Amino acid sequence: MANQESYAGKINRKLNKKLRIIAVAAGREKADLVLKNADYVNVFSGEICHADIAVAEGLIVGMGQYSGTVEYDMTGKLVLPGFVDAHIHLESSLVSPKEFARAVLPHGTTTVITDPHEIANVMGTDGIEYMLQATEDLPVDVRFMLPSCVPATPLDEAGANLDYRAIDSFYDHPRVQGLAEMMNFVGAVNGDAQVVEKIVAAQAHHKKIDGHAPGLSGNALNAYMAAGVYSDHECSDLEDALAKLRMGQFIMIREGTAAHNLEALVSLLQPQYIERCMFCTDDKHPSDLLEKGHIDYIVKKAIRLGADPIMAIKAACHNAARYFLLNNRGAISPGYLGDFVVIDNFEDFNIELVFKKGRLMYDGEVKEFDAPQVDDYLSARAHDTFHVDTLTAADFADRRMRGVIGMVPGEIVSEDAGYADHIDVSADILKIAVIERHKNTRHIGIGYIKGYGLKRGAVATSISHDSHNIIVVGASEADMAAAVNRVVENRGGIVVVEEGTVLGEVALPIAGIMSDDRLENVNEALENAKAQAFTLGVSEGIDPFMTLSFMALPVIPTLRITTRGVIDVITQQYI
Repeated sequence: MANQESYAGKINRKLNKKLRIIAVAAGREKADLVLKNADYVNVFSGEICHADIAVAEGLIVGMGQYSGTVEYDMTGKLVLPGFVDAHIHLESSLVSPKEFARAVLPHGTTTVITDPHEIANVMGTDGIEYMLQATEDLPVDVRFMLPSCVPATPLDEAGANLDYRAIDSFYDHPRVQGLAEMMNFVGAVNGDAQVVEKIVAAQAHHKKIDGHAPGLSGNALNAYMAAGVYSDHECSDLEDALAKLRMGQFIMIREGTAAHNLEALVSLLQPQYIERCMFCTDDKHPSDLLEKGHIDYIVKKAIRLGADPIMAIKAACHNAARYFLLNNRGAISPGYLGDFVVIDNFEDFNIELVFKKGRLMYDGEVKEFDAPQVDDYLSARAHDTFHVDTLTAADFADRRMRGVIGMVPGEIVSEDAGYADHIDVSADILKIAVIERHKNTRHIGIGYIKGYGLKRGAVATSISHDSHNIIVVGASEADMAAAVNRVVENRGGIVVVEEGTVLGEVALPIAGIMSDDRLENVNEALENAKAQAFTLGVSEGIDPFMTLSFMALPVIPTLRITTRGVIDVITQQYI
C-alpha cells in the first residue's frame, strides 16, 4: 500500500506541474521567466524568429506574447538553444566535474555526453559510479556513455578489466545513453566475441553505440556498422567523413585540445549533410577552457570559416540531442528545457547570459551552485589509487637493447627509430618507462624515445592513456626515480625534476587524473610545469605532458610503451 501511495503521490505531483505548464502556455497564468522581444534561432525551420519566450517549471511553454515573474528584454540580442558536447572525457579537464561545469557555463554549454573511461581504467565500475554521483544535479546536464574498452587492449595493465557483465547494470541509470567509443574496431570487424557481446548487450537495452575508427573503409566499415556502430568522431579529412556519412554514420566534428578537425570538415555544415553532423571536443584541457572556450569556440570558428551560422548552431545543439534521443533539448520550442545562450550577434559571438532550465546561471559571472555529494567510500577510493613501492635509479638502470620510439613533430603517432641501450642526450635519445601503479606488480616497462628534446632532469605523469600508469622520460635514471616517487607522494599528477629537485608539479589526487582545486589554480600550476619542462630542453612545439601521455596508448601506431616494454602497435608484438 505504501508503494502504491508513493506512486499515486508522484503522479499527482507531476499532474499538478503539468496543469501549471498548460495554464502558463495558454496565457492563464504568469510564466516564471520570459525573454521579451527575443530574436531566436529556430533549428526546425532554419531561420531567425521573433517572439517572447516563456518558461515555467524549467520548460519552455510558449513563444508569443507573455508576461512573467522575471523578465529580460532581449532587444538587439540573439537567443540560442543551450550547447551540447556530443563526446567528451570530463577527466581531460584535470578538474572535478563541478569545476568543469563552472568552466563551461560561461561558454553556453548546458549538456555534455561523457565517456568516463579514463577513471574507469583506474577504478573500474567504482570510477563510473564516482562520476555519476559527482555529476548529479549539476547546472550542466552530464549524460554518460559506458566505457567499451577497459583496458584499451589486452596487452595493457589497467586498474580494472570490464566485460559486458561489469557494466550491464549501469544501462538502467536514467543518465546513461549507451556504449561509448568502440576503439577496438579491429575486434569488432574480426568478430571478437568479447568485443561484440558488449555491442549486443547495449542493443538489448536499446542504447546508442558510438564509434572510433579512423580511416576505416570498405568491407571493414560495413562490418563495423553491421555490428551496430553508427557514429564516428575520428574523421580528420573530408574524404573519410563523407565516406562514413554516405554509409549512414553520424559524424561528430571534433575540435578539442589534442585533435583539430573542424577546418578539414567545415564543408559538412551545409543542408545536404548537416542533419548527421554534430560538434564534440573529446578532450579539453584547462588552458583551452580558460583561453578559448568550449562548444562556443567551435561555433565561432565554423562561422569564421564560412559556415552558415544557423547550420553551425544546429550542429552545436540540436543534432546531438536528436542522436542521443534527448528529445527535450537542443531547440527553442514548447516542451523543451529552458536552456538558453544569449549572444550579441553572430559576428562577435559574445555570450552575455546563460540559462539552465529557466534559471540564470551566467551573466558575466557564474552563479553559485553546490557540489554533488559523493559516497565516503567512493571519495576515499578515488583518493587512494597508487600502490607503488619507492623506486631508485637502479629500477631504471637496465642496459639491454630496447626499441626507440621516434616522435613525429605535431602528431601523436610515432615511428620506429631503431634500438638503443643507453641514454645519449647529444643524439636526443632519452630513457622512457611506464610503471604499473594499480596493483603493486612492480612491472616497469623500459625503452627509449627520440624527439622529446629533454637535455637534463626528468618529467613524469600519471596521465598516461588509457590505463593511467605512471609514464616518465629522463636524461638520468636518478631523476626518473625522483619524479615518479613525487607523483606517488602527490597521489597523482605531473612532476618536473632536475637533480632531485622538483621544479614544477600539478597534484591530481582524484584517481591520479583530476584535481580538487579550482581550474584557474590547476592551469597556473600546469603552465608553470610546462615552462620548467621547456627550460630542461623539451622541444618547442611539443606539449610536454599531453604528448607524453599518448606514448603509453598501445592502439596508436607505430611504437608505444606499456608496463612490459616497447610494443609495435601494428603487429601487437613487443620488440
